[in-house]
Parts: sequence; structure tokens; C-alpha cells
Amino acid sequence: MTEFRFPRRLRLLTGRDFQSVFDDVQLKVPDQPILILSRPNDLGHPRLGFVISKKNIRQAVKRNRVRRIIRESFRLNQHNLPAVDMIILARQGLGELDNEDVHKLMKKCWSRLKNKSKKLK
Repeated sequence: MTEFRFPRRLRLLTGRDFQSVFDDVQLKVPDQPILILSRPNDLGHPRLGFVISKKNIRQAVKRNRVRRIIRESFRLNQHNLPAVDMIILARQGLGELDNEDVHKLMKKCWSRLKNKSKKLK
């Protein structure tokens, strides 16, 4: 049976985890309001981290909403994603999208990430 949880093992938790992705970016998935940086890992499952600055999304409520929606999308799609460490970088305008638009954006980004990771191998 497939699990759809979001435990600690699916998160980038330490500064070292984030730095390793920033130092060795092998996959980039750019879109207007979002950028996904990732690199393969040897864990057999994807891991997710966020960089959402106050400069790009001013209000904490909007930053938290975006984070929550992206986490939910990741949680539901984690079994279809390649084994990579990824960082979601928010750009200006992401906080202004409604929930449905953020879900559609993430679905498109996950698909592009899968396609790019196949080409990398």
C-alpha cells in the first residue's frame, strides 16, 4: 500500500543539505513564479526544501499558504518523482496566485522535473 505522508526523511532539514543542492545543481525547472533546483540523491526517494523570502512574498500568511500547497502537491506526487533533493525557490507573484493555480503550476513543474531527470540518466 502506498503511503502519502510527509515524514522528516522527505525533507531537507540541515544547512548542509541545502548547500549540497546549491553547490551541485544538475536539474533546473524554471517557471515564471517558481524555480526548482535539484540534484540526484542515493536515498531512493525525493526530498524537498523551501526558500521563500519576505522580499518575494511579503505577508507570512501568503508564504505559509504557498508552502502548505506545495507540500501537499509533493506529498501526493512523491511516488512519481525521481530520487532527487530539490529546493523550491519562490519568485515574486507566487503569493498572488490562488490555490488552484498553484496546484496546476506544481503539477506542471513535477512533470517537467520527471522528464528532465530521465534525460539526465
